[in-house]
Amino acid sequence: MVSRALVLPARPEESFFLWGPRQVGKSSLLAATWPDARTIDLLLTEEYLRYLQNPGRLRDELRDAEPGTLVVLDEVQKVPALLDEVHWLIEKRGVVFAMCGSSARKVRRGHANLLGGRALRRELFGLVSTELGDQFDLVRMANHGTLPRHYLTDRPAKRLQAYVDDYLKEEVAAEALVRNLPAFAGFLRAAAIGDTEMLNYTNVARECGVSLPTVKAHYGILEDTLLGRPLPAFSLRPKRRTILTPKFYFADVGVVNHLTARGPLAPGGELFGKALENVIHHELCAFREYRERPWGMSYWRLASGIEVDFVLGDAAVAIEVKSTTNVATQHLNGLGAFAEDHPQVKRRILVCLEPRRRTLESGIEVMPVTTFLRELWAGRIA
Repeated sequence: MVSRALVLPARPEESFFLWGPRQVGKSSLLAATWPDARTIDLLLTEEYLRYLQNPGRLRDELRDAEPGTLVVLDEVQKVPALLDEVHWLIEKRGVVFAMCGSSARKVRRGHANLLGGRALRRELFGLVSTELGDQFDLVRMANHGTLPRHYLTDRPAKRLQAYVDDYLKEEVAAEALVRNLPAFAGFLRAAAIGDTEMLNYTNVARECGVSLPTVKAHYGILEDTLLGRPLPAFSLRPKRRTILTPKFYFADVGVVNHLTARGPLAPGGELFGKALENVIHHELCAFREYRERPWGMSYWRLASGIEVDFVLGDAAVAIEVKSTTNVATQHLNGLGAFAEDHPQVKRRILVCLEPRRRTLESGIEVMPVTTFLRELWAGRIA
Protein backbone atom coordinates (compact mmCIF):
# COMPACT_ATOMS: atom_id res chain seq x y z
CA MET A 1 0.00 0.00 0.00
CA VAL A 2 1.25 3.48 -0.88
CA SER A 3 1.76 5.68 2.18
CA ARG A 4 -0.47 8.73 1.75
CA ALA A 5 0.69 12.31 2.22
CA LEU A 6 -2.48 13.32 4.07
CA VAL A 7 -1.51 12.81 7.70
CA LEU A 8 -4.38 12.05 10.07
CA PRO A 9 -3.90 12.32 13.84
CA ALA A 10 -3.19 9.13 15.75
CA ARG A 11 -6.10 9.96 18.02
CA PRO A 12 -8.39 12.68 16.62
CA GLU A 13 -9.93 15.03 19.14
CA GLU A 14 -12.45 16.55 16.72
CA SER A 15 -14.89 14.96 14.32
CA PHE A 16 -14.24 15.51 10.63
CA PHE A 17 -15.48 14.80 7.13
CA LEU A 18 -13.02 13.21 4.70
CA TRP A 19 -14.23 13.88 1.17
CA GLY A 20 -12.75 12.59 -2.07
CA PRO A 21 -13.74 11.04 -5.41
CA ARG A 22 -14.65 7.37 -5.59
CA GLN A 23 -11.71 4.93 -5.40
CA VAL A 24 -9.31 7.63 -4.23
CA GLY A 25 -8.46 5.54 -1.16
CA LYS A 26 -10.50 7.13 1.66
CA SER A 27 -11.62 3.87 3.27
CA SER A 28 -8.14 2.36 2.98
CA LEU A 29 -6.56 5.40 4.62
CA LEU A 30 -9.02 5.38 7.52
CA ALA A 31 -8.61 1.62 8.03
CA ALA A 32 -4.81 1.88 7.96
CA THR A 33 -4.78 4.82 10.38
CA TRP A 34 -7.29 3.38 12.88
CA PRO A 35 -7.51 -0.39 12.36
CA ASP A 36 -9.24 -0.91 15.73
CA ALA A 37 -11.87 1.82 15.41
CA ARG A 38 -15.54 0.89 15.20
CA THR A 39 -16.45 1.15 11.50
CA ILE A 40 -19.89 1.49 9.93
CA ASP A 41 -19.67 0.88 6.18
CA LEU A 42 -22.80 2.09 4.42
CA LEU A 43 -21.65 0.46 1.16
CA LEU A 44 -22.64 -2.85 2.78
CA THR A 45 -26.27 -3.48 1.91
CA GLU A 46 -27.24 -4.78 5.33
CA GLU A 47 -25.65 -1.82 7.09
CA TYR A 48 -27.19 0.66 4.67
CA LEU A 49 -30.69 -0.78 5.11
CA ARG A 50 -30.42 -0.98 8.90
CA TYR A 51 -29.60 2.70 9.30
CA LEU A 52 -31.79 3.89 6.43
CA GLN A 53 -34.85 2.32 8.05
CA ASN A 54 -33.94 3.52 11.53
CA PRO A 55 -31.23 6.22 11.81
CA GLY A 56 -31.87 6.37 15.56
CA ARG A 57 -30.26 2.95 15.86
CA LEU A 58 -26.87 4.70 15.82
CA ARG A 59 -27.77 6.69 18.94
CA ASP A 60 -28.97 3.53 20.69
CA GLU A 61 -25.78 1.64 19.83
CA LEU A 62 -23.47 4.42 21.06
CA ARG A 63 -25.53 5.79 23.93
CA ASP A 64 -23.08 4.46 26.51
CA ALA A 65 -19.92 5.26 24.55
CA GLU A 66 -17.08 6.87 26.47
CA PRO A 67 -16.12 10.45 25.54
CA GLY A 68 -13.46 10.34 22.85
CA THR A 69 -14.68 7.06 21.36
CA LEU A 70 -13.76 7.03 17.67
CA VAL A 71 -16.30 5.86 15.09
CA VAL A 72 -15.57 5.65 11.35
CA LEU A 73 -18.68 6.29 9.24
CA ASP A 74 -18.00 5.28 5.62
CA GLU A 75 -20.02 6.72 2.69
CA VAL A 76 -21.94 9.03 4.99
CA GLN A 77 -23.81 10.68 2.10
CA LYS A 78 -25.84 7.50 1.53
CA VAL A 79 -27.90 8.09 4.71
CA PRO A 80 -27.85 11.85 5.43
CA ALA A 81 -30.37 11.46 8.26
CA LEU A 82 -27.61 9.82 10.32
CA LEU A 83 -26.06 13.26 10.77
CA ASP A 84 -28.82 14.19 13.22
CA GLU A 85 -27.70 11.27 15.36
CA VAL A 86 -24.04 12.13 14.84
CA HIS A 87 -24.78 15.68 15.98
CA TRP A 88 -26.42 14.41 19.18
CA LEU A 89 -23.62 11.95 19.92
CA ILE A 90 -20.95 14.62 19.44
CA GLU A 91 -22.78 17.08 21.71
CA LYS A 92 -24.07 14.73 24.41
CA ARG A 93 -21.56 11.89 24.49
CA GLY A 94 -18.35 13.39 23.11
CA VAL A 95 -18.07 10.72 20.44
CA VAL A 96 -15.55 11.53 17.70
CA PHE A 97 -16.58 10.67 14.14
CA ALA A 98 -14.39 10.22 11.07
CA MET A 99 -16.92 10.46 8.24
CA CYS A 100 -15.96 9.90 4.63
CA GLY A 101 -17.84 10.15 1.38
CA SER A 102 -17.60 10.99 -2.30
CA SER A 103 -20.48 13.47 -2.57
CA ALA A 104 -21.51 16.29 -0.28
CA ARG A 105 -24.47 17.09 -2.54
CA LYS A 106 -26.97 14.72 -0.94
CA VAL A 107 -25.78 15.71 2.53
CA ARG A 108 -26.25 19.40 1.77
CA ARG A 109 -29.81 18.89 0.62
CA GLY A 110 -30.92 17.70 4.04
CA HIS A 111 -28.20 19.13 6.29
CA ALA A 112 -27.04 22.38 4.76
CA ASN A 113 -24.84 23.28 7.73
CA LEU A 114 -22.91 19.96 7.75
CA LEU A 115 -23.14 19.79 11.54
CA GLY A 116 -22.86 23.55 11.97
CA GLY A 117 -19.08 23.61 12.03
CA ARG A 118 -18.83 20.79 14.58
CA ALA A 119 -16.83 18.72 12.12
CA LEU A 120 -13.69 19.73 10.27
CA ARG A 121 -13.36 19.21 6.53
CA ARG A 122 -10.50 17.30 4.92
CA GLU A 123 -10.04 16.10 1.36
CA LEU A 124 -8.15 13.17 -0.12
CA PHE A 125 -6.85 13.40 -3.67
CA GLY A 126 -5.49 10.80 -6.05
CA LEU A 127 -1.87 9.75 -5.79
CA VAL A 128 0.76 12.49 -5.86
CA SER A 129 4.44 12.38 -6.71
CA THR A 130 5.75 12.51 -3.14
CA GLU A 131 3.68 9.46 -2.17
CA LEU A 132 5.00 7.42 -5.08
CA GLY A 133 8.69 8.18 -4.60
CA ASP A 134 10.67 6.03 -7.02
CA GLN A 135 7.40 4.71 -8.47
CA PHE A 136 6.51 8.16 -9.81
CA ASP A 137 6.47 8.24 -13.61
CA LEU A 138 5.18 11.42 -15.24
CA VAL A 139 4.22 9.76 -18.52
CA ARG A 140 2.43 6.99 -16.66
CA MET A 141 0.47 9.50 -14.55
CA ALA A 142 -0.45 11.57 -17.62
CA ASN A 143 -1.87 8.43 -19.24
CA HIS A 144 -3.23 6.36 -16.35
CA GLY A 145 -4.38 9.15 -14.05
CA THR A 146 -3.92 9.40 -10.29
CA LEU A 147 -6.50 7.01 -8.82
CA PRO A 148 -4.49 4.27 -7.07
CA ARG A 149 -5.99 1.25 -8.85
CA HIS A 150 -5.54 2.92 -12.23
CA TYR A 151 -2.04 4.29 -11.74
CA LEU A 152 -0.61 1.08 -10.32
CA THR A 153 -1.93 -1.28 -13.01
CA ASP A 154 -0.22 -1.74 -16.37
CA ARG A 155 -3.57 -1.88 -18.19
CA PRO A 156 -5.93 0.77 -16.86
CA ALA A 157 -8.36 1.00 -19.83
CA LYS A 158 -10.96 -1.49 -18.53
CA ARG A 159 -10.79 -0.08 -15.03
CA LEU A 160 -11.25 3.47 -16.31
CA GLN A 161 -14.25 2.38 -18.35
CA ALA A 162 -15.78 0.66 -15.33
CA TYR A 163 -15.03 3.70 -13.18
CA VAL A 164 -16.88 6.09 -15.49
CA ASP A 165 -19.80 3.65 -15.87
CA ASP A 166 -20.02 3.17 -12.10
CA TYR A 167 -19.85 6.90 -11.57
CA LEU A 168 -22.76 7.46 -13.96
CA LYS A 169 -24.75 4.68 -12.30
CA GLU A 170 -23.97 5.20 -8.63
CA GLU A 171 -23.26 8.89 -8.21
CA VAL A 172 -25.72 10.26 -10.74
CA ALA A 173 -28.48 7.75 -11.48
CA ALA A 174 -28.77 6.27 -7.99
CA GLU A 175 -29.10 9.71 -6.40
CA ALA A 176 -31.43 10.96 -9.17
CA LEU A 177 -29.19 13.95 -9.81
CA VAL A 178 -30.21 14.11 -13.48
CA ARG A 179 -33.26 12.91 -15.38
CA ASN A 180 -31.57 12.25 -18.72
CA LEU A 181 -28.55 10.03 -18.17
CA PRO A 182 -27.56 9.72 -21.86
CA ALA A 183 -27.52 13.52 -22.14
CA PHE A 184 -25.35 13.72 -19.03
CA ALA A 185 -22.96 11.19 -20.54
CA GLY A 186 -22.67 13.47 -23.59
CA PHE A 187 -22.07 16.42 -21.32
CA LEU A 188 -19.27 14.55 -19.54
CA ARG A 189 -17.44 14.03 -22.82
CA ALA A 190 -17.88 17.66 -23.90
CA ALA A 191 -16.71 18.90 -20.51
CA ALA A 192 -13.68 16.59 -20.63
CA ILE A 193 -12.68 17.99 -24.02
CA GLY A 194 -12.59 21.41 -22.33
CA ASP A 195 -10.44 20.23 -19.40
CA THR A 196 -7.85 22.90 -18.39
CA GLU A 197 -9.66 25.50 -20.53
CA MET A 198 -11.99 28.40 -19.77
CA LEU A 199 -15.57 27.46 -19.05
CA ASN A 200 -17.78 27.97 -22.09
CA TYR A 201 -21.30 26.93 -21.17
CA THR A 202 -22.70 27.92 -24.56
CA ASN A 203 -20.32 25.71 -26.55
CA VAL A 204 -20.87 22.73 -24.23
CA ALA A 205 -24.66 23.17 -24.40
CA ARG A 206 -24.50 23.22 -28.19
CA GLU A 207 -22.16 20.21 -28.26
CA CYS A 208 -24.37 17.96 -26.11
CA GLY A 209 -27.79 19.36 -27.08
CA VAL A 210 -29.04 20.60 -23.71
CA SER A 211 -29.99 23.99 -22.31
CA LEU A 212 -27.58 26.48 -20.79
CA PRO A 213 -29.08 26.15 -17.27
CA THR A 214 -28.75 22.36 -17.56
CA VAL A 215 -25.06 22.64 -18.45
CA LYS A 216 -24.43 24.91 -15.47
CA ALA A 217 -26.27 22.44 -13.21
CA HIS A 218 -24.21 19.56 -14.61
CA TYR A 219 -20.96 21.37 -13.83
CA GLY A 220 -22.32 21.81 -10.31
CA ILE A 221 -22.74 18.03 -10.10
CA LEU A 222 -19.10 17.53 -11.11
CA GLU A 223 -18.03 19.88 -8.31
CA ASP A 224 -20.31 18.33 -5.69
CA THR A 225 -19.20 14.81 -6.52
CA LEU A 226 -15.58 15.97 -6.53
CA LEU A 227 -14.98 14.91 -10.12
CA GLY A 228 -13.73 18.39 -10.99
CA ARG A 229 -13.33 21.97 -9.81
CA PRO A 230 -13.14 25.47 -11.28
CA LEU A 231 -10.02 27.61 -11.15
CA PRO A 232 -10.91 31.30 -10.73
CA ALA A 233 -9.29 34.09 -12.71
CA PHE A 234 -6.75 36.32 -10.98
CA SER A 235 -8.07 39.88 -10.92
CA LEU A 236 -6.03 41.81 -8.36
CA ARG A 237 -5.63 45.43 -9.55
CA PRO A 238 -5.30 44.68 -13.29
CA LYS A 239 -3.49 47.29 -15.40
CA ARG A 240 -4.83 45.82 -18.63
CA ARG A 241 -8.13 44.16 -19.49
CA THR A 242 -8.09 40.63 -18.12
CA ILE A 243 -10.37 37.64 -18.62
CA LEU A 244 -12.48 36.82 -15.56
CA THR A 245 -14.07 33.54 -16.73
CA PRO A 246 -12.98 30.54 -14.59
CA LYS A 247 -11.22 27.51 -16.01
CA PHE A 248 -12.30 23.97 -15.17
CA TYR A 249 -10.10 21.00 -14.24
CA PHE A 250 -11.19 17.39 -13.87
CA ALA A 251 -9.91 15.74 -10.71
CA ASP A 252 -8.30 12.88 -12.62
CA VAL A 253 -6.57 13.11 -15.98
CA GLY A 254 -7.11 9.39 -16.60
CA VAL A 255 -10.87 9.98 -16.60
CA VAL A 256 -10.36 12.83 -19.10
CA ASN A 257 -8.29 10.54 -21.33
CA HIS A 258 -11.00 7.89 -21.29
CA LEU A 259 -13.89 10.29 -21.92
CA THR A 260 -12.12 11.94 -24.85
CA ALA A 261 -10.58 8.73 -26.27
CA ARG A 262 -7.16 10.39 -26.43
CA GLY A 263 -5.14 7.24 -26.85
CA PRO A 264 -1.53 6.92 -25.61
CA LEU A 265 0.07 10.29 -24.79
CA ALA A 266 3.78 11.00 -25.31
CA PRO A 267 5.84 14.07 -24.33
CA GLY A 268 5.90 16.78 -26.95
CA GLY A 269 2.32 16.56 -28.16
CA GLU A 270 -0.39 19.15 -27.50
CA LEU A 271 -2.57 16.68 -25.64
CA PHE A 272 0.33 15.66 -23.41
CA GLY A 273 0.72 19.35 -22.59
CA LYS A 274 -2.93 19.52 -21.47
CA ALA A 275 -2.47 16.36 -19.41
CA LEU A 276 0.68 17.79 -17.83
CA GLU A 277 -1.17 20.97 -16.85
CA ASN A 278 -3.88 18.84 -15.23
CA VAL A 279 -1.24 16.89 -13.28
CA ILE A 280 0.41 20.08 -11.98
CA HIS A 281 -2.99 21.46 -10.95
CA HIS A 282 -3.68 18.19 -9.13
CA GLU A 283 -0.37 18.33 -7.26
CA LEU A 284 -0.85 21.99 -6.28
CA CYS A 285 -4.38 21.34 -4.97
CA ALA A 286 -3.24 18.30 -2.99
CA PHE A 287 -0.25 20.12 -1.52
CA ARG A 288 -2.38 23.09 -0.46
CA GLU A 289 -4.88 20.77 1.25
CA TYR A 290 -2.44 18.35 2.89
CA ARG A 291 -0.04 21.02 4.13
CA GLU A 292 -2.87 23.40 5.08
CA ARG A 293 -1.57 26.33 3.06
CA PRO A 294 -3.93 29.33 3.25
CA TRP A 295 -3.14 30.79 -0.17
CA GLY A 296 -5.66 30.94 -2.95
CA MET A 297 -4.94 29.67 -6.44
CA SER A 298 -6.02 31.20 -9.73
CA TYR A 299 -4.93 31.75 -13.33
CA TRP A 300 -4.24 35.00 -15.19
CA ARG A 301 -5.14 35.82 -18.77
CA LEU A 302 -5.11 39.02 -20.80
CA ALA A 303 -7.78 39.73 -23.39
CA SER A 304 -5.03 39.25 -26.01
CA GLY A 305 -4.69 35.58 -25.01
CA ILE A 306 -1.40 35.86 -23.09
CA GLU A 307 -1.75 33.92 -19.85
CA VAL A 308 -0.13 32.32 -16.82
CA ASP A 309 -1.45 28.90 -15.80
CA PHE A 310 -1.31 29.27 -12.01
CA VAL A 311 -0.98 32.20 -9.62
CA LEU A 312 -0.50 31.33 -5.94
CA GLY A 313 -1.75 33.82 -3.37
CA ASP A 314 -1.81 37.54 -4.17
CA ALA A 315 0.79 37.20 -6.93
CA ALA A 316 3.36 35.58 -4.66
CA VAL A 317 4.24 32.91 -7.24
CA ALA A 318 3.35 32.69 -10.93
CA ILE A 319 3.69 29.30 -12.65
CA GLU A 320 3.55 28.47 -16.34
CA VAL A 321 3.49 24.84 -17.56
CA LYS A 322 4.95 23.91 -20.94
CA SER A 323 5.43 20.46 -22.44
CA THR A 324 8.70 21.35 -24.11
CA THR A 325 12.27 20.11 -23.84
CA ASN A 326 13.63 23.41 -25.16
CA VAL A 327 12.25 26.60 -23.62
CA ALA A 328 12.11 29.42 -26.15
CA THR A 329 11.25 33.11 -25.96
CA GLN A 330 7.57 32.59 -26.81
CA HIS A 331 7.18 30.29 -23.83
CA LEU A 332 8.09 33.17 -21.50
CA ASN A 333 5.57 35.73 -22.75
CA GLY A 334 2.96 35.06 -20.08
CA LEU A 335 5.36 35.27 -17.15
CA GLY A 336 6.95 38.40 -18.62
CA ALA A 337 3.62 40.17 -19.09
CA PHE A 338 2.47 39.16 -15.62
CA ALA A 339 5.53 40.78 -14.03
CA GLU A 340 4.81 44.00 -15.95
CA ASP A 341 1.29 44.15 -14.53
CA HIS A 342 2.21 42.78 -11.09
CA PRO A 343 5.81 43.75 -10.22
CA GLN A 344 5.24 42.54 -6.66
CA VAL A 345 5.42 38.91 -7.85
CA LYS A 346 8.12 37.15 -5.84
CA ARG A 347 8.81 34.16 -8.10
CA ARG A 348 8.10 33.23 -11.69
CA ILE A 349 8.52 29.57 -12.56
CA LEU A 350 8.29 27.81 -15.91
CA VAL A 351 7.70 24.08 -15.41
CA CYS A 352 8.83 22.08 -18.42
CA LEU A 353 10.52 18.94 -19.71
CA GLU A 354 14.05 20.35 -19.90
CA PRO A 355 16.55 18.10 -18.11
CA ARG A 356 18.18 20.72 -15.84
CA ARG A 357 17.15 23.62 -13.68
CA ARG A 358 18.31 27.12 -14.64
CA THR A 359 17.53 30.78 -13.96
CA LEU A 360 17.22 33.28 -16.79
CA GLU A 361 18.44 36.88 -16.77
CA SER A 362 14.85 38.02 -16.35
CA GLY A 363 14.68 36.10 -13.08
CA ILE A 364 12.35 33.42 -14.46
CA GLU A 365 13.20 29.99 -13.06
CA VAL A 366 13.10 27.14 -15.57
CA MET A 367 12.39 23.88 -13.71
CA PRO A 368 12.06 20.29 -14.90
CA VAL A 369 8.76 18.79 -13.75
CA THR A 370 10.41 16.41 -11.29
CA THR A 371 12.45 19.23 -9.75
CA PHE A 372 9.36 21.41 -9.37
CA LEU A 373 7.38 18.62 -7.69
CA ARG A 374 10.26 17.78 -5.35
CA GLU A 375 10.57 21.47 -4.39
CA LEU A 376 6.81 21.80 -3.98
CA TRP A 377 6.48 18.94 -1.50
CA ALA A 378 9.59 20.11 0.36
CA GLY A 379 7.73 23.38 0.95
CA ARG A 380 10.14 25.46 -1.12
CA ILE A 381 7.74 26.75 -3.78
CA ALA A 382 5.11 28.51 -1.68
